[in-house]
Amino acid sequence: MKSRREDSGEGNAPEGRLAKALARRTKIGRDAERGAASFLDRRKYRILETNYRCRYGEIDIIALDGETLVFVEVRARTSEVYGTPEESVDRRKQRRISMCALNYVSQRGLDEVEARFDVVVARSVGKRTKYELFRNAFDLACEI
Repeated sequence: MKSRREDSGEGNAPEGRLAKALARRTKIGRDAERGAASFLDRRKYRILETNYRCRYGEIDIIALDGETLVFVEVRARTSEVYGTPEESVDRRKQRRISMCALNYVSQRGLDEVEARFDVVVARSVGKRTKYELFRNAFDLACEI
């Protein structure tokens, strides 16, 4: 039996708003990652891979900075009401990125390669986006 709300079509309104909000958030993230890759490319990073996924999570960008393998987390926020983008890379997020990085290094036999973790922050400034790089933003955050 259908409820009156379902019959009236009102039941889809919250899901519609949620879907739009999630789509907007996904677009902001995707745009920030593309912009961050371009930003890093201008700084002579060589992008090896984007959106590397494994069972532990995802790494936004994997690149080489000279001979150093760099795992890059990209963070974007439209507001700093809940904190800055760089603050959102908390210990839990660092652990997930670290586990992904270990998985990547292990899969490719890169155990002896120097590596680090960078964070790129995308901030909206008017109609433009400003990128900021935090080199060596955190250390490996898991037990080996």
